[in-house]
Amino acid sequence: MTITLNHTIVPAVDNREAARFFASVMGLEEMPPAGRDGHFAPVRVNDTLTLDFMTVDDPVGVHLAFDVDPATFDRILARLREARVPYGSDPAHPDNGRIDHPLCPRGLFFVDSARNLYEVMSPA
Repeated sequence: MTITLNHTIVPAVDNREAARFFASVMGLEEMPPAGRDGHFAPVRVNDTLTLDFMTVDDPVGVHLAFDVDPATFDRILARLREARVPYGSDPAHPDNGRIDHPLCPRGLFFVDSARNLYEVMSPA
């Protein structure tokens, strides 16, 4: 059997708000609450991966990186601009407004309220 990441927990200040923010930027759909007492706010990323946002006291941000095709990248960038969410080409400066990623032709970083650092990379 191939090893496939099924889900990961993403720390959040407010799990529903964080799931809504991520889903809106990435063009994904929020799922109904999951887990005991509905304490996870899941977002399906693809056929095999779900991000389960969980409210925690004093969350420490994680880094999550996504490969996307050029059209998806363009839509994500447009949504970030429309929502006035800062983004940038450098993980240390995810608000420099640039997409000249050091590892791919186009890429960007953005953060959420829990300091989770999201990276989006496109081959063109």
